[in-house]
Amino acid sequence: MPVASLPRQLVIRTPREAIALRLPARGILIAGLLLAGLVLVSGISLATGSYGVALDEVWETLRGATVSRAIDNVVWEFRFPRTLCAALVGAMMALSGGVLQNVTRNSLADPSLVGISQGAALAVVTLTVLLPGLDAGLRPWIAFAGSVLVAVAIRALSHTRQGGSAIRFILLGIGLSAFISSLTSILLTYGEIDRAMAALAWLAGSINAASWSDVRTLAGWTAVLFPALMLLSRSMSAMRFGEAAATGLGAPVALVRNLQLVIAVGFAAIATSVVGPLGFVGLIAPHAARRLAPAGMGLNLVLTALVGALLVGAADLIGRAAFAPIQIPAGILTSLIGVPAFVLLLLRSRGAAAH
Repeated sequence: MPVASLPRQLVIRTPREAIALRLPARGILIAGLLLAGLVLVSGISLATGSYGVALDEVWETLRGATVSRAIDNVVWEFRFPRTLCAALVGAMMALSGGVLQNVTRNSLADPSLVGISQGAALAVVTLTVLLPGLDAGLRPWIAFAGSVLVAVAIRALSHTRQGGSAIRFILLGIGLSAFISSLTSILLTYGEIDRAMAALAWLAGSINAASWSDVRTLAGWTAVLFPALMLLSRSMSAMRFGEAAATGLGAPVALVRNLQLVIAVGFAAIATSVVGPLGFVGLIAPHAARRLAPAGMGLNLVLTALVGALLVGAADLIGRAAFAPIQIPAGILTSLIGVPAFVLLLLRSRGAAAH
C-alpha cells in the first residue's frame, strides 16, 4: 500500500491569480509550532508571578469574565502589557537583525553589534539624564534620530570608491558602538544619581515597567514597518545573490538597500526606546529561522519575527520566575545566550573560510 506523504509545497492562488504563492510545507508547520510555543509561553507568563493565577483563571479573565478584581488588575494592568511588549520587542529586534544581515550580506550583522541600538540608547540616556523634563512621548522619535545618525555615519564611513563594503560596515559599526557606549558611561557616571539609576535600569533591557502605552507604540510602528518590509521581500530575495545579479533581475538595488536600512533602524530604535537594548536577539533569531526551515524571504521574515518574539518572551519569563522575587532583566539573559552563539558563528565562519 503506498504511503501518503505531505506535499513539500503549498500553493495559494486567488481566483484571478492576482496573488499566487508557493510556500514550503515545512516552513508553514514550523511557523505554526512557533506560534503555538509563543501562545504557551505567554499563557504561563500571565499566570506566573508573586500573585499566582491558574491558567483557567487567566483564560476566563482574557475572555472578559471577572474571576476577581485582584486577578483582573494583575492580568490586565501588569502582566498582559508586559507579555505583549516582550513579544513585540523580540520580533522587532529579530527583524532588524535579519534585514541588516541581508543588506550587508554578512551573517554577523546585528543592531546591538554595529551601534544602531547604542545610538538609540545614547539618545534616550541623554534625554533621561540631561533633559528629564522633556515629554516622554518624544522618546521613540529621539531614539530613532540617534539610530539614524549612527547608521548614516557608518554607511558614509564604510563607502569607498569601489562601493560599499560589508566587512567595513561591520567593523566600523563595532568601533562606533564602543565609542557611543563610552559616551553613555560618561553620562551615567557624572549625571545626577537618581536620573543615572533610572537610565541604568533601563539599559539592562528590563520589560517589567511595560505599559499599555508602550504596547500601542510598538504595535503602531510594527503595523507600519512590517508591511513595508514584506513589500520589499521579493527584491530582498534577489539581493541575496549580490548586487550585480539583483540588478540583472530588475531590482532597484540602491533604493531597496536604503529602504532596508531605514526599516532596520526603525525596528531597533523603537524597540530600544521602549525597553532598552536587547543584545544578540537580532543575531540569533535570523540564524535560528533559517536552520529551522529554509524558505523564501517573505516566510523567512515571519519565522524570524516569531523566533525573536518567543526568545524574548521566554527570557522575560525565566528572568521573572527563576530567581523570584529577584527579577533578572531580559536583556541580560539574551546576552548570556547570545555571546556563546556569537562565538559559535565566528568559529563556523572561520571553518567555512578555511575550506
